[in-house]
Amino acid sequence: MSCLTSLFSLSSPSFCSPLTFLHICCVLLPEEQRNKLTGGASCFMDEEAEGARHAQVTEQHADPETMLLSFLREKMRLTGTKSGCGGGGCGACTVMVSRYQPATKTIIHFSANACLLPICQLHGAAVTTVEGIGSTKTRIHPVQERIAKAHGSQCGFCTPGMVMAMYTLLRNKPQPNMEDIQEALAGNLCRCTGYRPIVDGCRTFCEETNCCKANGSGNGCLNGGSHTDEPERELPQLFDKDEFVQLDPTQELIFPPELLLMAERETPQTLSFHGERMSWISPVSLQELVQLKTRNPKAPLVMGNTNIGPDIKFKGVLHPLIISPFRVKELFGVTHTPKGVWVGAGCSLAEVRSLMEKLAAQFPQEKTELFRALIQQLGNLGSVQIRNVASLGGQIISAYPNSDLNPVLAAGKCKVSVISEGGRREVPLDQDFFVGFCKTVLKPEEIIVSVFIPFTRKGELVRVFRQAPRKETSFATVTSGMRVFFCEGSRVVQDVSVYYGGMGATTVSAAKTCAAIVSRPWDDETLSRAYDVLLDELVLPPSAPGGKVEFRRSLTLSFLFKFNLEVLQKLRETKVITDEPPARMKIQPLPREIQPGLQEFQHVSSDQSEQDPVGRPIMHRSALSQATGEAVYCDDMPPIDGELFLSLVTSARAHAKITGIDASEALKLPGVVDVITAKDIPGKKVRASFGYDEDVLAQSEVSCVGQMVCAVVADTREHAKRGAYAVKISYEDLPDPIFTIEEAVEKASYFEPRRKIWRGDVTEAFKTVDHVHEGRIKLGGQEHFYMETQSMLAIPVGEETEFNLYVSTQWPTLTQDAVAETLGIPANRVTCHVKRMGGAFGGKVTKTSILASITAVAAWKTNRAVRCVLERGDDMLITGARHPVQATYKVGFMNDGRILAADFEYFTNAGNTIDESVLVAEKILLHLDNAYDIPNLRGRSAACRTHLPSNTAFRGFGVPQSLLVVENMVNDVAMKLGRPAHQIREINMYRGPSVTHYNFAFSAENLLRCWDECKAKAEFDARRRAADHFNQQNRWRKRGMSIIPIKYGIAFAESFLNQAAALVHIYKDGSVLVTHGGTEMGQGIHTKMQQVASRELNIPPSKIYISETSTNTVPNTCPSAASFGTDANGMAVQNACQILHQRLKPIREKNPKGPWEKWINDAFFEKISLSATGFYRGHDLYMDWEKMEGQPYAYYTFGACCSEVELDCLSGDYRTLRTDLVVDIGRSVNPSVDIGQIEGAFIQGLGLYTMEELKFSPSGLLYTRGPSQYKIPAVCDVPLHFNIYLLPDSHNPHAIYSSKGIGEPTLFLGSSVFFAIKDAVAAARSESGLVGPFTLNSPATPEKACLACALPLTQKVPVSKPGSFKPWALDI
Repeated sequence: MSCLTSLFSLSSPSFCSPLTFLHICCVLLPEEQRNKLTGGASCFMDEEAEGARHAQVTEQHADPETMLLSFLREKMRLTGTKSGCGGGGCGACTVMVSRYQPATKTIIHFSANACLLPICQLHGAAVTTVEGIGSTKTRIHPVQERIAKAHGSQCGFCTPGMVMAMYTLLRNKPQPNMEDIQEALAGNLCRCTGYRPIVDGCRTFCEETNCCKANGSGNGCLNGGSHTDEPERELPQLFDKDEFVQLDPTQELIFPPELLLMAERETPQTLSFHGERMSWISPVSLQELVQLKTRNPKAPLVMGNTNIGPDIKFKGVLHPLIISPFRVKELFGVTHTPKGVWVGAGCSLAEVRSLMEKLAAQFPQEKTELFRALIQQLGNLGSVQIRNVASLGGQIISAYPNSDLNPVLAAGKCKVSVISEGGRREVPLDQDFFVGFCKTVLKPEEIIVSVFIPFTRKGELVRVFRQAPRKETSFATVTSGMRVFFCEGSRVVQDVSVYYGGMGATTVSAAKTCAAIVSRPWDDETLSRAYDVLLDELVLPPSAPGGKVEFRRSLTLSFLFKFNLEVLQKLRETKVITDEPPARMKIQPLPREIQPGLQEFQHVSSDQSEQDPVGRPIMHRSALSQATGEAVYCDDMPPIDGELFLSLVTSARAHAKITGIDASEALKLPGVVDVITAKDIPGKKVRASFGYDEDVLAQSEVSCVGQMVCAVVADTREHAKRGAYAVKISYEDLPDPIFTIEEAVEKASYFEPRRKIWRGDVTEAFKTVDHVHEGRIKLGGQEHFYMETQSMLAIPVGEETEFNLYVSTQWPTLTQDAVAETLGIPANRVTCHVKRMGGAFGGKVTKTSILASITAVAAWKTNRAVRCVLERGDDMLITGARHPVQATYKVGFMNDGRILAADFEYFTNAGNTIDESVLVAEKILLHLDNAYDIPNLRGRSAACRTHLPSNTAFRGFGVPQSLLVVENMVNDVAMKLGRPAHQIREINMYRGPSVTHYNFAFSAENLLRCWDECKAKAEFDARRRAADHFNQQNRWRKRGMSIIPIKYGIAFAESFLNQAAALVHIYKDGSVLVTHGGTEMGQGIHTKMQQVASRELNIPPSKIYISETSTNTVPNTCPSAASFGTDANGMAVQNACQILHQRLKPIREKNPKGPWEKWINDAFFEKISLSATGFYRGHDLYMDWEKMEGQPYAYYTFGACCSEVELDCLSGDYRTLRTDLVVDIGRSVNPSVDIGQIEGAFIQGLGLYTMEELKFSPSGLLYTRGPSQYKIPAVCDVPLHFNIYLLPDSHNPHAIYSSKGIGEPTLFLGSSVFFAIKDAVAAARSESGLVGPFTLNSPATPEKACLACALPLTQKVPVSKPGSFKPWALDI
C-alpha cells in the first residue's frame, strides 16, 4: 500500500524580494518515490541558501474517501479553503492544482474544487491554497489586495475561493479580458456583495481598464456621464486603482523542483490505497486497466470525481473499489485523421474545448461546424473548476438525461472506441447508445478509450441550444444538438439529426421529426409539419421527474424554430434562397459583458479631520484577513482534545407518530460514541414561543420532513454521518398532512393571532370609483443560502456545569438562554462567543439556538467538546426559509389613475412551528401602503400552519412579499387603463407631510426626491422610448423597463429589542478594545463601530480593535437584525466613548498637546477608570393592533430603482441590461459598506423574484437541497450596467451621525427586474393580441416568463388539467 506525502514550501522562490508570499503546496507522493527523495525519512526540512524551507509531512493511511478539502482543513489545519456545499457547486473550496507534463516539458495550472478532489488523485501535483499566495504577516498578493480594497469581501466566506479562481486565471493569463474574468468567476457564488465590487477589483487586471470608470467611481462614459467643460468637484472614489501593488508574473511561485525531478525520473508504478470502506487503484497502462476492469466490472472509473463523488457524498453510494486511470497515457491521446479527430476519453472538458478552438481556427469553417457547436456547449457545461477535471469519456458514460454534450455528439455522428479483454470496437453515439437512465449499451467491463469527432461537410450545419435555471453553471432544463446537410446549391434536406436532453430518461432522438424533414425542401411548410410531429413524438407525462412539463415541451419546439431561423440565414448566405426576412424575425444572443458601474456618494465636509473616518469609504476591517484565509470562522477553530462531532437524524415523514428509535446498529459502527435523544435533555425539552411549544428534539410525534429527532456523536464527521444514517426510526403515519396554503385555508390551520388593519371606508369607496379590479399573486419561498452553514462548538469547562459556546449566530443572548434552559442551569454558566458569521440574513437566530442546545446536551452528556457543522443539504432541509405568500387584492380606481380603495388578504406558509411567523404577518400589513397614499385601505394577514419545515426570519421580514403584491396591483391598474405603470405610481405617491394607515406622521419629501433622481439618472423617458422601438423591431426578443419606489420602516416594533450596550477598554499602551452587542455577518458593523469609536475618542482607527461579540462582556444583547444594528450599537459605543472622553478631560487640560498614549498613561497613574459601559435605550416604539395605530418604526429609508431587461421570448432567458438605484440613507457612516449592502440586497432580491425556487415532493420532502438544484444569482446575473446613487443632502436626526439603516430595504428593489420582465412579457403578448392584466407569479423564472409570452409555438403544447395527475412537486 502506498503512502501519501505532502510537501510544503514555506517561503518564496529565490528571485522574490525579501517581502515574500507564503506558498503552501501539497504534493502527494507514493512511499517508494518519497524514499528516493528523502532517503527514507518520513519528514525532513531542507534549508536552502536563499532561505526557502520545505517540510515534508507523511500521511501513513490515505483513505480514498478523503477529499482534498477535508485533508487541508482537518489534517493540515489549512482552514483558508472553505467548505460551502461539498458538491462543487459554490466555489468556496477553490484551489489551484499544478502539474508538470514531461512530454511537452510544460507546467499547467488549473483551478479545481477541493471538495471533489480525492487526495489519492493528486499524485505528482502541487496544490496551492489561499494561504500559499499571500499573508498579512508577510505580503499579500495583488489579487487578495484588490478584492479587499475594492470592497469585494463582506462576510468573507466566499473570498478565498474567489481569490484562488482569479489567481489561477492570472497564472495562465496575466492580462485577461473581461470575458476571461467572468468565466473564471462563474463557478464561485457570493451571497453578500452582489458581485459588482468583486468584478471591479478583478477588472483592474484587464488591459482595457483605461475607461474613465474602471477604478470604482466617477462619471463613466458608459453610464451617460456628462462631458462638459464646466469645472466640477471630482466625485469621491470607493477605491483608487493607482494605489494597488502591480502584478509581476515573474514573482509568482515556482513549481516545486522535487516534483519536476520526480516526473522526469520516475518509473510509473501502480498506486493502491486502502481506506476504512474503500480501496483505490491507479494503474499506469491500458493493458493493466483492462485487466482491472475485467476482474472488477462494477468498479467505477474516476477521473474528475464530478459524478461518482457527489453520488458517494449525497446518495450514500458505496463503491468497495475505485479505479483511477488518470495516469494511463492512452486515454489522453489526440489523433488527427482526414475525416476528423480522435480525442482521448480521459481529456478534461477544458482540454477538449481548447483543442476544438485550435482546430476551428486551423480549418475552414465548413469543416468545423461540429467543433464550434462543441465549443459553445462546453462553455456552458459546469464551471471552470468542473471543466478542468471532468473528462470527456465520463460525460458520455454518465449518460445523464439532460447532458449538454451527448445530444450534440449524437447529432454530429460521433462515435467511441471502446476496449475490453475481448478487444476493441467502435460504437456510434446514436439513439441506440443510450438505453436507460444513466445507462448505455456498453458492457460493464468495456472502457471508452477515445471519442471520434468528425469534420463537417460543405452544406452541413450544426447548432446547439440549451436552457437552464441559471444562465451559467447550471444543469440544463432542456438541451439540444441539431445537424442538417444540404447538397450544394439546394435547399432539399439530404440528412438531418435532432437530439434532445432533458426530455426523458435518456438522450432522445427526434427520429420521426427528422423523417418528416429529410428529402424535403427546407421551408415553412416542411417545418410547420415538423413542429406537429415533434410535439407528438416527444411526450412527457404531466408528473414527469423534474416537472416543468409544458415548458420543456415548449422548448423542444422553440429550439427547432431557432434552428430553422439559423438554417434559413445560412441558406441566404450561400445564395440558395434570396428572400430577405423581416429584420424583426432575426435572433441574436443576449448581451453578457458586465460594464463598469457608477457609485455616487457625498464627499465628507472639507473641515472634517483627516483622522476622522466617519463618512469615508473605509475598507471592511477584516477584508484583508478574509482574502488571505486568515479570518477565523466557527469551523476554522482548531479541534479540542477529545472533541466529538455531532450529526443530526431527521424525520423522513411529514406527519406521523414516532413508534420507535433504534440506535443499536449506529452504536456498533466505528467511532460512534453515543446517540442523543429527547430523553437525554436534563432541562426543558420544549421551547415556548408566542403561546406555542416546539420540541428541541421530537419526542412522540413529527410534524415535517426534516424535523430533528435525535443526534449521533462520533470521533469524526464521517463516522457521525454514517452513524446518523444507521439510526432507524419507525413511524405511524397520521392522516391528512397539510402542505399548501390552499389546504391550510380550507382546514382553517393557522397560528394565532391573525391580524387586520384598515383606514377609511373601503366598502363604500368601492361604490364610488370608476373601475374595480380583482387580482392575485403567489410568491415562492427563498433559502437563505448563507455561505457558511449553521456551525457551533460547545465546550464543557469542567466545573460547575459551565459551558463555552462558539456559535455562528445573530443573537448570542438567545443562544445563551436557550442552552441554559435546555441544560437546566443558570444563564451565567453559559458564555456564547461570536467572532464572525459567513452570512446569516435572518437565518441564524431561532434555529441556531435550538441546534446549539442539542449540541450542548451532547457536550453535557459526554463531558467532551462537541462540534456541529451542518452540511448544506441538511441545513436547507432543517432550517426553513423565507415565507411563501399567496395574496388576493381588490382595487378601486378612477379614470385618471387615482387609487381610492384597496383591499388585501395575505396568507403565509409558516411551516410546522410558529417561529417568528406572526411577526412577519404583522410587518406585511404595516407596509401595505408602500409609497402610496391610498385613502381607503384594508389588509388582513394570517400565518398558515402546515407540515413543512418551519419558515423563519429572512432579510426584509415579510416586506418583500408585501410590497410585491402592492406593486403588482398598481401594475394591474396601469394595464387596465392602458397607461404606463410609472405614471400610476407617481399619481398615487405620498407627497409632503403624510400619515400612514397606522396613523404615523412622516415627510415624503425624500421619497419623491429619490423617485425624481432615479428617473433622471436612469434617463428613463428616453430609454423607455428606445425600448418600445426595440420591441417594434424584434419579434422574438423584447425589452421591458420598470421603476419601483420603496418606503421601508427601520427598527423593531417590539420596543425592548431596540436597546443596545457596549463595553470599551483603553489599555495602558493607548490601544482600545471595543465590544458591543452586534454580531458581524458581513454587514460591516464592526467596521462602523471602529469608525464611531475613532471619531468619539479622536484617535486613528488603527488603535481600535474589535475581537468578538460575547455574552460575558456585553450581556442581554438584542439580535443583529431589522437594519438597526448600527443605529443601536453605534449609539451605545458612542455613549461609552463619550464617558471615557469626559473622564480624560482633566488629563487633556493638564497636557493639551498629548500625545494620546501619554494621556492614557497619566490617567492610569491618577487612578482614572479606563473602562466604560455604554448604553442606548432605543426608541419607544409600539403598535396597538386593537386600535390599529402606533409608531412601530423610528424612521423610513426611501429609495427608487429602475431596471431594464432583454427577454428571449422563445426560451424565457433574460439579461438585466441596466439598473439605476437611488437610496436615501441620510449621511452614510461608511459609503463603501453601505453601497455594498445596497448591491448585495438588490441581487438577493433579484434572486427571490426571478430565479430562486424551493421545490417539495408530494410527501413534503425538500428536493432543492444544494446549489446544483437551488440556483442563487451568480456573476452572470449582475446587471450589465449597475449604478448606485446615495441621495445627497439628506439628514436623519433619529440615528447615529444622521445615518439610516440600509441592510434590508433595497432587497425589495430587486422586484424592478421582475416588473421589467413582466413588461417585456406584456410586449410579447400584445403581438398575439393579448392585452390587459395577466398572472405572472414570483419568481419570474424562464419557465414562467416563456409560457406567459403565449407565443404561437408555446400555445401548441397541451396543458394538463390540475387535479388530473399527481405533480412531481408541490405548488408551494
